[in-house]
Amino acid sequence: MIPTSAKISQAGVCLVLDFSHGTPQVLHWGSELVDPADQLVLAAIEPTAHAELDAHHFHGVWRENSRGNTSRPALLGHRSGQDFSQKFELVSVDVSKTRVVAVSRDERAQLEVSISYEFVGSGVLEIQQGVKNLGSTSFEIQALEVFLSLPDRASESMDFTGRWVKERQPQRREIQSGLWVREVREGRSSHDYTILQLAMTKSADYQSGDVWSLGVGFSGNSRHTIEQSQSGRKTISAGELLLPGEIILGQGQEHQAPNVYAIYSDVGIDGISDRSYSWLRARKNHPSSPRPLTLNVWEAVYFNHNLEKLSELADVAKEIGVERFVLDDGWFGSRRSDNSGLGDWFVSKDVWPEGLSPLIKKVKSNGMQFGLWFEGEMVNPDSDLYRSHPDWILKSADRVPLEGRRQLVIDLTNPAAYDYILSSVDKILSEYEIDYIKWDHNRFLLEPASQGVPAVHNQTLAIYKLFAELKRRHPGLEIESCASGGGRIDLGMAQVVDRFWTSDCNDALERQYIQRYTQIAIPPEMLGSHIGPTQSHTTGRVHSLSFRAITALFGHAGLEWDVTQTNAEERALLRRFSDYYKKHRSLIHSGRMIRSEIDASTFVHGVVSHDQTNAVFAYVTLAGAMGSRPNAIVIPGLDPKKGYTVSAVFPAGEPTYIQRTQVAWLAGAKLSGEALASVGLRPPVLNPENAMLIEIKES
Repeated sequence: MIPTSAKISQAGVCLVLDFSHGTPQVLHWGSELVDPADQLVLAAIEPTAHAELDAHHFHGVWRENSRGNTSRPALLGHRSGQDFSQKFELVSVDVSKTRVVAVSRDERAQLEVSISYEFVGSGVLEIQQGVKNLGSTSFEIQALEVFLSLPDRASESMDFTGRWVKERQPQRREIQSGLWVREVREGRSSHDYTILQLAMTKSADYQSGDVWSLGVGFSGNSRHTIEQSQSGRKTISAGELLLPGEIILGQGQEHQAPNVYAIYSDVGIDGISDRSYSWLRARKNHPSSPRPLTLNVWEAVYFNHNLEKLSELADVAKEIGVERFVLDDGWFGSRRSDNSGLGDWFVSKDVWPEGLSPLIKKVKSNGMQFGLWFEGEMVNPDSDLYRSHPDWILKSADRVPLEGRRQLVIDLTNPAAYDYILSSVDKILSEYEIDYIKWDHNRFLLEPASQGVPAVHNQTLAIYKLFAELKRRHPGLEIESCASGGGRIDLGMAQVVDRFWTSDCNDALERQYIQRYTQIAIPPEMLGSHIGPTQSHTTGRVHSLSFRAITALFGHAGLEWDVTQTNAEERALLRRFSDYYKKHRSLIHSGRMIRSEIDASTFVHGVVSHDQTNAVFAYVTLAGAMGSRPNAIVIPGLDPKKGYTVSAVFPAGEPTYIQRTQVAWLAGAKLSGEALASVGLRPPVLNPENAMLIEIKES
């Protein structure tokens, strides 16, 4: 028997569905409600306006045109031009405390659809959709997307845009009539990807207001929308963007769309982060060991590999306190530049005549883990692999796609190509003691077809499968996802890797923005954040070690710098920073992220322990302030009734000041959580592009 309605909830979030009109309809997604579901159904029935239909019709979650919907349906598809319009009728509903599964069928169109809503932890709602072809002829799926209604008070939206070395920059707008669409067609989630799309109440900020968000649990093409129809009603949607002919179901075949994750907060944007972090941290495969301070040697040596230089780097790394040493691109085949060798996954005898063993032995004897770079989804045309198997690339017909970084894309949906990559990487991991791999993806996909059929969907599933198999064969192996830096950071890849390289930009000023907005969804322990060289390789800016170190602290910290060129003072400061990071990483990688908005020239952000007994915050000057004396540092997120000792700390040297006298609290002051959140602390006048840390402990 099909119930007339259902209500499920978790962690203060509630979902209410109506089944009384033959199709599932979401009536409420937001704060917990005490009202019975049947009464909420009565409250939701709307009038019928002139110039519309003769009576009110319920569009439901499938948004069929046959039910009066004139916006985009959840399912788009056809059977050789037929059955493009469906009318699904409920056949079953299964309800538990935190999960609802509804199955509907259109007997005439010979299609069955299913939708599952499940709270998977911390109030995060996982939504799964599927289609089954019951007919004897093929059915092509053009789109299968999740739509959720937004309440009338949702008046603004925010998503994130960007490019290489400037990823995830926020753009906020008023929700107006029409459709706001963010599409990705790169075959990966891209530098211009919005991990989550947010809708919010007017003037919602980090600490207040209602926020609704959707994100796709997939690393291929995607589509996010927010729409306000002529009725005034608003919806938010997310799903995989399918290429023409990519999913064609034969008789009896089924398609499961990528999961979509819906996260709601009634305490502002930080509430979205808190739920996302708690959910991701509860995964069985979430890294449980302390995140090791990492040295990646790319910006230290680039392609100029030699044992003497790298051994010197390993010795300085030991002195500083580095715990993981990563050898980047250039160790294999003919790979002396990015012109050739990619795909030939064997250690170069020219550069490493004795193999990697001498370097690994040196690194291990210095007490560090060893990591190695791969880019297994790509191939250089100038490589033994491509000369032997030019047919192993993604391409349309016989046309070789345009090159990017002198690379083409290997077709991992081809079993022979997949087996070659898996066995090649597996052989290296079996021969050497390797704890960690950095897996790069340096170009987007063009004409991504396999055997003439679009293959982004299956290519994405193949890399998930490959990562899972490498981890199965090598227990304890950790994988970092890199895509020219931050070009593949999404909620799908977050399920299968241990770390992301947040951006190829190590400029601390740019990183303040990139990390702040990446951390809306992804917890800091999954985001590589390194101290770059004094002069940034990507921007040419020069920043103090203090600013670079504080920026790197709030993530999975490390260095991307030729540390052999540092002087004694810099090494001492790096050692001090290393000790500070190791002492505080358990807090940074487990606590609640708090962001405070003061003015446009500063960032204030930090992490508060869940028991609200201690916290670490950064005060960051991005530009010159308008006032001669800056606004107070307001710190929310603490227990208003508790007393705290507050002091400034400088783990890698003091910032530079523009002032005649110093503020009084730096060495210590005792304030309540209420005072810190309302009165705040008067900061010193720092030069632009400087930062300081504030430690807070319950007194």
